[in-house]
Amino acid sequence: MFQQVRQNRMFQDVIYQIEEAILDGRLRVGDRLPPERELKEMFKTSRGTLREALRVLEQKGLISIKTGVNGGSYVRAVTNHQISESLDLLIRYKKISLSDLAEFREGVEGLVAGIAAGRANRDDKERLQSLLYEAEKFLSEGMSAWDAFIRNDNALHMELARIAGNPVYESVLRTVHDNINRYYEQFLPRSEEVMKENYEDLRRIVDAVVSKKPEDARRQAQVHVRRFNRFMEKKGELK
Repeated sequence: MFQQVRQNRMFQDVIYQIEEAILDGRLRVGDRLPPERELKEMFKTSRGTLREALRVLEQKGLISIKTGVNGGSYVRAVTNHQISESLDLLIRYKKISLSDLAEFREGVEGLVAGIAAGRANRDDKERLQSLLYEAEKFLSEGMSAWDAFIRNDNALHMELARIAGNPVYESVLRTVHDNINRYYEQFLPRSEEVMKENYEDLRRIVDAVVSKKPEDARRQAQVHVRRFNRFMEKKGELK
């Protein structure tokens, strides 16, 4: 289940690996983590590092640590209340509905695109056009380039957030786009039609930003989010 952690970031790696095991379902609610002795051997780390990592996981509400005869570290049920302070976990656990996520993205990403259109300089425009060119290249390669195309889409959204120049928007949207693939993997249909329509959306957004049309950029970004959400909700209904 676990592997040796890297020497330069042992503490973070222990936390990350256990979190991922819980998120992926390899560890379920009520499961007991392997004994401390076994975890030390798996991670190849010290008792102190391991115990510190487990305390952090307990503070996050992901595990509970019990003492006594039946002692050990047990996976806890994660509730909205427990993870409401962590947008990262909220999205990774898919505790946000498709419609709520779309509503949030439509508002924020529309606003960000509009701001970016008003603030983009020459270098910013060139960077956006370069990302759009890459998207077109991936589109021409078809389904074999699906993953690269989606990564490019995320990069373009983050470039808009950077151009907008507000670190709050950039931070929040980075958390969203770093974790949204969990929704895509479950709900977004993989097809050339989706790639093509997504590319056309991105092209219209970039054109509006390059042309310095804030209202058009805002509207195009919102249309893009709504379109993606319709694709995902449709697939979700078929499950």
